[in-house]
Amino acid sequence: MSSLISVLVIACCLACAPVSAHADAARARAHLVDGIVWQPDNAHADPHGDWDRLGAHELIVQWTSVDGISFVPGAGLRAAARMPDWERIGQEPWARDVIVGLAGRFDEAAARANAAQLFIESMRLAEVHPPVHVTGYYFPVEIDPTWQNASALRTMLDALPKPLWVSVYDRANVGGAAIAEWLDQWLPRDVGVLLQDGCGVYAREPRVAREYADQLAAKLGRHRVRIIAEAFRPQVGGGFRSATVEELKPQIDAYRGYRTYLFDGPHYVSADVVQGLVDAYSFVRK
Repeated sequence: MSSLISVLVIACCLACAPVSAHADAARARAHLVDGIVWQPDNAHADPHGDWDRLGAHELIVQWTSVDGISFVPGAGLRAAARMPDWERIGQEPWARDVIVGLAGRFDEAAARANAAQLFIESMRLAEVHPPVHVTGYYFPVEIDPTWQNASALRTMLDALPKPLWVSVYDRANVGGAAIAEWLDQWLPRDVGVLLQDGCGVYAREPRVAREYADQLAAKLGRHRVRIIAEAFRPQVGGGFRSATVEELKPQIDAYRGYRTYLFDGPHYVSADVVQGLVDAYSFVRK
């Protein structure tokens, strides 16, 4: 009898092992991205999605005020026509952690020209940040090497609350090593970099964006570098469309090992795109 029981136990173990191993491997593949970016505007003030199916647990809010209009109360700025339901957002599985974007402008040139004013507004916004689990702040004045006076940001960045992030891209195609060297000359050591991969405007391929990230990490430290995977592409006739699953997969695959965020979830990463990625990677939802 004891021999029969032993045989049955061994048989069960052998039968279950492949399934368990397959499930473990499938779950490992479930972590495709760490989070999403959300760029609030009046049309996208109430974000809903299932981005957690891709592993997303951290939300980067592009800004909590844009062009002087605030998406949080109490900062002394004009309130948006539609206020986000921050209580609900903070309970979403894809927003367990939140990097709070501060004051920005829709127009990049205007943002750079008014960086000092945006700093003042940002200090107010940091004091009245939304009721979410804040893991950091983001100063949404985007940086690239063509901005000759970018180093003037240093004093402002020193004063803003930490952990703090800025975003960087390469319009001039000077390369990751050159950008890393440039940033190392003036960017405060306690400020991290969100690298925009440039795939959304066909500026570079994912493998090249990965090289940029590696070069930034080598100079600045890996803990200071994260990647923004652009989940959009130009569309015929102007504007942008959602990237397809086939377009997103090379980005996701290339950035393994770095914290990666899709830009942006509410605008471009629909439930259909999420399902397409789920199917493409054939993973089991946890």
